[in-house]
Amino acid sequence: MLHGGFVKKAKAGSNHAAPRLRASLNSSLTIIAVAALATAGAAQTSSTAGGAPGSAMTTASTYSGTSAQPSPPTVSLPSGNQNPFLGSVPTGKPTAEAIALSFSDAINRGLEQNLGLLLSQDNTLAARSQRWKELSRLLPHLSANITESLQTLSLAQFGFKIPGVPDEIIGPFNYLDARGYLTQSVFNWNYFQTERATQQNLKSAQYSYKDAREMVVLAVGNAYLETIAAAARVDAAEAQVTTAQALYSKAADQLKAGVTPAIDALRAQVELEARQQQMIVARNNLAKDKLGLARIIGLPLGQQFSLSDKAPYEPLLTPGLEESLQRAYASRADYQAAMAKVRAAELSQRAATAQYYPDLTFQANYGAIGISPFHSNGTFLVAGSLNIPIFDGRRTHADILEAEAILRQNQQQVDNLRGQIDNEVRTAMLDLNAAAEQVQVARSSLGLAQQTLTQAQDRFAAGVADNLEVIQAQEALATANENYISSLYAHNIAKVEYARALGFAEQGVKQYLKGK
Repeated sequence: MLHGGFVKKAKAGSNHAAPRLRASLNSSLTIIAVAALATAGAAQTSSTAGGAPGSAMTTASTYSGTSAQPSPPTVSLPSGNQNPFLGSVPTGKPTAEAIALSFSDAINRGLEQNLGLLLSQDNTLAARSQRWKELSRLLPHLSANITESLQTLSLAQFGFKIPGVPDEIIGPFNYLDARGYLTQSVFNWNYFQTERATQQNLKSAQYSYKDAREMVVLAVGNAYLETIAAAARVDAAEAQVTTAQALYSKAADQLKAGVTPAIDALRAQVELEARQQQMIVARNNLAKDKLGLARIIGLPLGQQFSLSDKAPYEPLLTPGLEESLQRAYASRADYQAAMAKVRAAELSQRAATAQYYPDLTFQANYGAIGISPFHSNGTFLVAGSLNIPIFDGRRTHADILEAEAILRQNQQQVDNLRGQIDNEVRTAMLDLNAAAEQVQVARSSLGLAQQTLTQAQDRFAAGVADNLEVIQAQEALATANENYISSLYAHNIAKVEYARALGFAEQGVKQYLKGK
């Protein structure tokens, strides 16, 4: 409406077009500023490990200006083209109307439908089943069996010769045997240590599941913030197109009136088409970012939605480095999972060594045997078996060496992960502090760029300068606007990364984004 109204008035009388041009530009600038100040954005090119959401969604338009765009923190998602945390299992059917999707709704949906989390849950189930297998070897085994037999018996088989018995064959005869059996491992140190190792493997799988929930929060949070950024860029691009259209209409009217050269109109038209191209790219990136977000959280295929939450700038007070590191070592689920694997490897090594030890087994059975259930006698068997290994071809030695190698590898993984946590905490704190400073600088630059455009607009309206100054000021404002949006995204995603580095993402992200 702003665009159409300005064009009609400009054609009606060009003598009063300059004040109207300034008013139109001021209105468009207000729209751009509101879009930037109200919305957090994603970086122009998202550099995410393993193809994080929106990593291929870049804006083709290049802005001119003196300030460089801030580089956002790298989101530490698992690498690989088939990253399960970027997928989901969609459920339900899409609704005819678009749904409003809040930040909390997106996280909750991701925690229910994200593929990486579902696979981790299945891994926990597999670890639980393995523990039951090992535990079963320590528990009593009970079974029952009923046998009805009809047979003949050769006495010659046993070396008997009975006069008067043709071919020395007895039978045919039948008998019934109904019996219950009990087997119990009384002492087997290998079984015992192996079962304890599977307990630790189960704990490791459970910690890995908790870590998978943290990764889902990180992936969803990053995708949601990127989508907010894309929406902000669309709003800003539309406002910039409106401003460029107003400037072009003014230049065209002045060209028809013969008061400006053709170069001014051409320059304004080039600027307008550049802004239109930027708007097309921004809209396309928004659509793709929304698809990526829907893919991560498992929305029904084709479901339309809008973002109901914004992410404005809120400062965050963090504890000191040492306190942050201690919290990370105590809370990081991946670190606890790695420690559990080390304990499991230690127990597996003991289990391998225990193959040198004797083991004791108890067996018993009781049942009735006879020609029928009514003509039978009760019989039983009780036995104890002591097995003493003497030489097994050094198979036990090989198992010990293998267990020792696994233990060393797991311990090295723990040491490496401890260093990685230290690096992630330090990096997150650096990114958080730098992003906060970037927001302040970008906010100041945005205000200066707005003043520059206002002065260039006044000079153009007064006839002391051509529209080149206005176009350059517009480009500088676009750069400042982009820097501000990018710095807001960098600050908010740094909060998410900091929460993840502490192992507090699921509970802390919502608080950190509110500045608590």
